[in-house]
Parts: sequence; C-alpha cells; structure tokens
Amino acid sequence: MPVRAVLIDVGGPLDTEVSAEALIDRQIRLALSAEGIDVSDEEYEAANRWAIDSFAWNTYQAIFWRLSGGDREMAARFRHFSVPNRPFQLRPGISELLATLHARGILLGLAANQPAKTLTTLDELGIGRYFSHREVSAIHGFRKPDVRLFLRACEELGVSPAETIMVGDRIDNDIVPANSLGIYSILFRTGRHIHQQPRSLDEVPRAEVHDVPQLAAAILAALETCT
Repeated sequence: MPVRAVLIDVGGPLDTEVSAEALIDRQIRLALSAEGIDVSDEEYEAANRWAIDSFAWNTYQAIFWRLSGGDREMAARFRHFSVPNRPFQLRPGISELLATLHARGILLGLAANQPAKTLTTLDELGIGRYFSHREVSAIHGFRKPDVRLFLRACEELGVSPAETIMVGDRIDNDIVPANSLGIYSILFRTGRHIHQQPRSLDEVPRAEVHDVPQLAAAILAALETCT
C-alpha cells in the first residue's frame, strides 16, 4: 500500500532539544538539592540511563524518583514538575524537508506529547503551515505511547496506518505503538534517548537515522518500497 502521510514527533526530529534538555537537567538537580540531595554527574547519568532503559513513561519523574531513593512524598512533590518557556531549537534542514514532502503531496501530521502553545511556535518558525494534522496531546488528551494518538492523526488525515510513516526519537513512545498499528516506523537517533534499545523484535524500527539527510533518504526509500 503506498505511503500517503508522515507523522512526526516534535521533540527530537523538529526540535533538537539541546538547550531544553540541559535546562531540564539543571532544574531536576535544583529540585533534588532543595530536598537536601546532591548528586554527582555519574550518579545523575546512571539514573538517566536507568529511566531510559526501563522505558519510563515520564523520564524526568523517573530520574527524580531514582535519585530520591524512591521516597514517595518527595516524588509526589515533584510530580507536577514543568519548565515554562522552554527553548525550541529548530533542527537544521528539517524545514526544507517538510517543504519538499508537502510539495510532493505527502500529508504531514504531528504525533507529539506537547502543550498547545507548541503550535504557535511552529507557526512562528514557518513550518506549521506544512502540517494538515495540527493536534498535540494537550489538545485531544491522548499521550504517547497511547495508540489512540496515532489513530486520531491517521483519521484526521484520511489515511490508514498502513499508508503512514512515523518519525520519532523514542522506541517506547514512538516506535512501539507505531509498529503495533502497522505504521512504517523511522527512529531518529538523537538527544536523551539516542542509545535506547529495543527489547524484542516487535520494537525494532523499520529504519534508523541520525540526521536530516538520512531521514530524507529513509522516507524516500519507504515511498518507493511501499507501493
């Protein structure tokens, strides 16, 4: 079945998240320090690795919980942690790729756990106009890895999962649900989850990429293969 649509995560593929993740790490360590817990870089990285390897639903909360020694009350106080006005760094070359896909008639949709204001940011950066499906988790209430987020995107675009590509940077949130629906999955290895590994064959992406040129080539290959 030919590919008619591409779903794209925001954090990772569109936003490099370099500054945002550094800011979040600083805020987590400040929150721990406020609780009287000071951790070394090695301890923090070990907790980060553990959260990623365990497919934690909320990586940041998992890091805090691990470093707090599993303290329930402390973790509860951190549950509503957020970083307002987090920076957005548009990935070089991604705007041109979106424009190319849009011009080719490929439907583009967002598949992202993001606040509603992200849509305004995408518009300000000049790439929002390329997306026919412009809903994020804060709008419809579904958060990845909930497959309903993907099904809703496909329904809004008027395509079936088999006619769709998903581009994301996490195996747990992006690749696993996409594979379960028969969506062609492309893992963009970048950022905090760059070393995350599948636990079984069902979690292996159809393709892996590390930059925008590789992503463009992978999408083109899928367009030519899935006919």
